Amino acid sequence: MPIRHLVLATNANNILTRFVNAGDYSIGTVHPTLSPSMDIQVASNFERYLYYLYGQDPLRVRGAFTEFSRSGRLAFSAAERRQVAAEFRSQSVDDAAIIDEIRTFHAATGYVLDPHTAVGVRAGRNLSSAGVPMICLATAHPAKFPTPSSRPSAATRPPAVPRRARAAPRRCESIDADTGQIKEYVTRHAL
Repeated sequence: MPIRHLVLATNANNILTRFVNAGDYSIGTVHPTLSPSMDIQVASNFERYLYYLYGQDPLRVRGAFTEFSRSGRLAFSAAERRQVAAEFRSQSVDDAAIIDEIRTFHAATGYVLDPHTAVGVRAGRNLSSAGVPMICLATAHPAKFPTPSSRPSAATRPPAVPRRARAAPRRCESIDADTGQIKEYVTRHAL
């Protein structure tokens, strides 16, 4: 599929936007936001991308993460930064812009975005090119975020929980934070 570049959207916890735009992959302070699943300072699975950026060299990836665990930062060459810039565009979206995007999108379409998807839609709008299609994949159902700050306005009712989610049986079991119990539970429930 001919993809010009991927848009990477972050909230105020912008380690990946700093990486894409400035080559700065360093741990900062986590800021609570309206998009809590993005409230991170170490991106999960980032090592998978580094594997390709580092020419599929697993020893270099391992060494980079050993250094990262010591210093809290990764360094990149000018060539690596050029490669990242050729593949990605990135923008950080703050809470005010999240709320504005939810309102704007709702006014235009009648659909209420969840706050995580609103981050992606706002960054996509801001980084899109005229005449080039932009696809944003939703990350959560808006009913997971019933607070007024995540709705188009305080007067708007929360989105309805989908019927299939309401009807699904709960599968939750609490166990102690004990390594032996956890291993036994996983073994018992493994496919």
